[in-house]
Amino acid sequence: MPPNKQMPDPLLFTETISPTDEAGVAEAVRRAAEEGKPVWPLGGGTSFECGLHAAKSGVGLSLAKLNRVVDHADQDLTVTAETGMTAAALAKTLAVKRQRLPVDVPQPERTTLGGLVAANPAGPRRYGLGTIRDYLIGFRAVDGQGTVFAGGGRVVKNAAGYDLCRLMVGSRGALAVLTQVTFMVRPEVEAETILAVGLPDDQTAEHLLAGLAQMQNPPVAIDLVAGPSWRNEPMVSWVDAGPSGRLLVGFEGTKPEVAGMSEAFAIACRRLGLPAPEMISSGKVDSLYRRLTELPVPSSDTERPLIVRIGVLPSAVVPTARRLRELDASCTVEAHAGDGILRVRFTRSAEETKKFVTEQLRPLAASVGGVATVLAAPAGAGLDRQTIWGPPGDGASVMRALKDRLDPKGVLSPGGMAFC
Repeated sequence: MPPNKQMPDPLLFTETISPTDEAGVAEAVRRAAEEGKPVWPLGGGTSFECGLHAAKSGVGLSLAKLNRVVDHADQDLTVTAETGMTAAALAKTLAVKRQRLPVDVPQPERTTLGGLVAANPAGPRRYGLGTIRDYLIGFRAVDGQGTVFAGGGRVVKNAAGYDLCRLMVGSRGALAVLTQVTFMVRPEVEAETILAVGLPDDQTAEHLLAGLAQMQNPPVAIDLVAGPSWRNEPMVSWVDAGPSGRLLVGFEGTKPEVAGMSEAFAIACRRLGLPAPEMISSGKVDSLYRRLTELPVPSSDTERPLIVRIGVLPSAVVPTARRLRELDASCTVEAHAGDGILRVRFTRSAEETKKFVTEQLRPLAASVGGVATVLAAPAGAGLDRQTIWGPPGDGASVMRALKDRLDPKGVLSPGGMAFC
């Protein structure tokens, strides 16, 4: 897979290698380590905008040819597959047995299973269904010296000793090159729906969110959306959206369960003087979840926006969203309100991005007890480590030690994480 606009300037490949098996991956990493060349594992190329620009050129390691299902133990609700397989291909395999991997995946036709684990994207249904961290139970990988190792297993109850699976999730290829993963899966659901309601003010929004958190049968998604770009979203009416945006609430289960949960939410809305929630038609539910999951894919570098992730306590989501809109009325906010995660898209030039992040966004996040991370920035913004990730966290020294153990020469995805 050659470099292209989906694999932007942080990566400088002098060559791209496409091994056909795990042994080939190990040999490629071993050789690169001996030569002191950086190695970037390549999946679908959907997450390369996050991280530091490369200090030196290196090798792109494509996993595209490792794309088989190794074992689908449908009776045990587990599946093992090679990491070059796309999420969409795995979904088709699981659907034959009416099963699913219940995580929101951006661009599933391109996102590979290795990329899904390494980047750890999370969409709206993380509130009720969790993230890939909750489903990964085993893996095989190659460390920075070309040595194959494994963690976890192929059965659900295999937790013993150090949980390497959790360390691989979100490691962005900086600890090891994943070659095989094993997931827990779940049966498909009978029914699902999304209800949408406008928020006339912050107080109403907070009352509604508090009520959702106390429901006997909680929703799987609670998302607050606000900003100009949502006004043109064809899947969600903006007619009754108030100053605080619009709340999208997802339910799933049996048909009676979904009907009961939807009615309970409608009653909560009426008690707050809100109109009846809009029900998103069943044919649009998957498309809307995908819209809420995916970061925009720019058509060119000049159109790449500034996208920042801010993590706060769920109780701080509404006031944080308000302050962000006060800071920039043209920004677009997509908040997984039940989890305290806000993704915010700004239009900023490369020249003003660093100052905007360090002098305005990061202090705003800190003032509400939150943490800000830059997910994407305009080409040429020249962001440094602290601008992207902020000050080192409490676990930085532990992760640095682990990096040194697994990748002593630092060849794997340099700049991909705050600790490397």
